[in-house]
This record gives sequence, C-alpha cells and structure tokens, in this order.
Amino acid sequence: MREARPGEGAWAAGEPDLPLWELIQTSYLVARGFTEVFGAVGLTPVQFGVLASLADGDDLSQAELARTIMVRPQSLGEVATSLIERGLVERDGPGGRGRRAALRITAAGRTLLERALPGVEAFNAPETIGLSGEDAAELVRMLRTVRAALSSGDGS
Repeated sequence: MREARPGEGAWAAGEPDLPLWELIQTSYLVARGFTEVFGAVGLTPVQFGVLASLADGDDLSQAELARTIMVRPQSLGEVATSLIERGLVERDGPGGRGRRAALRITAAGRTLLERALPGVEAFNAPETIGLSGEDAAELVRMLRTVRAALSSGDGS
C-alpha cells in the first residue's frame, strides 16, 4: 500500500468543491452552537423547533410537527411528552393511534420561547457567522433551494 502524500487525500487532483459535504461539516459547528444557545434557557434544538412551530397559533399534530421540524415522528413523541410535562405545550384531547390530537403552545411555552429568541437571533447575526447582510440573505435563499430540491422526492 502506497503512502498518501500531504494534500493528496482521496482525490489525486486535490479535493473538489463538495457543497453538501461542506454543509454537513458546518452543521456540526452550528448544532454545537445552538445546543449552547438553547441549553442556556433549558431547551434542546428539537424542543425549540416545536415551540417555534406552534408559536404562530396553529395547533399541529405530532406527525405535522415532525414533518415541519424534520425529525422522525417517534422522536417527536418523547419531545412532546416532555414539553407537556413541563407545561410548555398542551394536547387537545387524548390522541392515540389513528386519532388526531393537536398540540398547542402554552403561555409558559411562549414565555420560554421569547427568552430563547435573542440568543437565536444573535447566533444567526451576519457578523457572527462572518457574512454581510446580503450574503446571509443569499445563503438562506440557497439553503432553502437545496432543502426543497432534496426533500421533493421523499414525501417530506
């Protein structure tokens, strides 16, 4: 087996631009940062996603919430239960297999979400992520385009 030369890696001609690989590498740093931001107010990223999704006043089922925040419905069940136990979300009816039970944010959930938002906004600020305002807006546009393209074929 021949030894790899420095800078050669897997590609003999040098590493190509791989945008989705760059995205996944960046996502690790972003996830770590958001874990700190949400942890400061006692939330996880998924819990924040649930509260933020319910904050517009629409009651959503667990399946609808799972699709909205892009997690498995099974994972969301545990999250919903923990948020209900903490009084941050309430369930409209008993739910159960085959029965739709909507979830809604409570006043306590709204208060906690409002406490989290300044940290979320600061972490997303263009200067925090090394971009101009225009570049940050373009990045959001491009990421939404990629997400739409990748999710269009999987029923999401």
